[in-house]
Amino acid sequence: MDKEIKKEIGGDERNRKIDSLESLGPYIVEQDNAKNFVYVSDIPQLCKDEPCMLGVDEAGRGPVLGPMVYGIAFCPLSKKDVLKTLGFADSKQLTEEKRDQIFDEMNRKDFAVESLGWAVEAISPNVISMNMLKRTKHSLNEVSMDSAIGLIHAAIEAGVNVAEVYVDTVGPPEKYQAKLKVIFPKFKITVAKKADSTYPIVSAASIAAKVTRDHALKVWKFRERPNEGENTFGSGYPGDPTTKNFLSEIDLVFGFPRLVRFSWSTAGNALEKKAYDVEFEEEIDAKASQKATYGSEKLSKYFSASKNENRKRNEYFRDRCLEHVVDL
Repeated sequence: MDKEIKKEIGGDERNRKIDSLESLGPYIVEQDNAKNFVYVSDIPQLCKDEPCMLGVDEAGRGPVLGPMVYGIAFCPLSKKDVLKTLGFADSKQLTEEKRDQIFDEMNRKDFAVESLGWAVEAISPNVISMNMLKRTKHSLNEVSMDSAIGLIHAAIEAGVNVAEVYVDTVGPPEKYQAKLKVIFPKFKITVAKKADSTYPIVSAASIAAKVTRDHALKVWKFRERPNEGENTFGSGYPGDPTTKNFLSEIDLVFGFPRLVRFSWSTAGNALEKKAYDVEFEEEIDAKASQKATYGSEKLSKYFSASKNENRKRNEYFRDRCLEHVVDL
């Protein structure tokens, strides 16, 4: 997580504060959906004074559309009853209405606000695809781990007295746990499969992540399709008929809007079937073709490609129709 962290700590007036379900959507609308953003809630004083447990989970790992959101939640070890009172459970097993209700209560109810905090990172579909397709590839697991580690660091920097960390795994839990123990040697760390259904603090993180993703999709603004109606794309999962229909509407030259993770095979296959194949003439290296003057060779010759070398621009630039710009 190497981008600027937008912390809502200490009443920063530059950013909208999320203190209810109602305020979540307006906050997300203000963000650039082509980039990642991080939000950290107010930190309860109890979380600074007492040793805390911290849970980590994600939402939106599998869909072909929209952001993947990582979430953390933290509360004092002495306040486990708060988690039970709020009714935390695996967010995937709760209805959308129930998740929204719990999210609202964890930000409104005094007993919750005084002992429970949370944070999320929304990872843009554009960023996910760029990481997975760049020359030095960064896998989805690596993106996920970077986000989780970054959010834990953000909580520590905000003053949370972390003692125990519980994480819903990506990849083999043993390797992930060993990785985290090296980074956070002072904490008790547990990485497990389906941790959101085992540890209430992970369930709290899961709800923060899931509700944030749901509302990010609800308020998504299309740069490419300004007249696009509200959620005409469905859940984002490849099996959703509405999502399938949305993916069939391809701009034959420019492909998909940024909502789509173009690194997913579902999107790639659709582009191969319908979109135009675009080819560009190879650029001629003008410097290499210049003749020497005054009886001497140009120094630039030694930094130019050979005339006999059939060099093609990198596939990354060719696929995206990118070329050098000299004059604007």
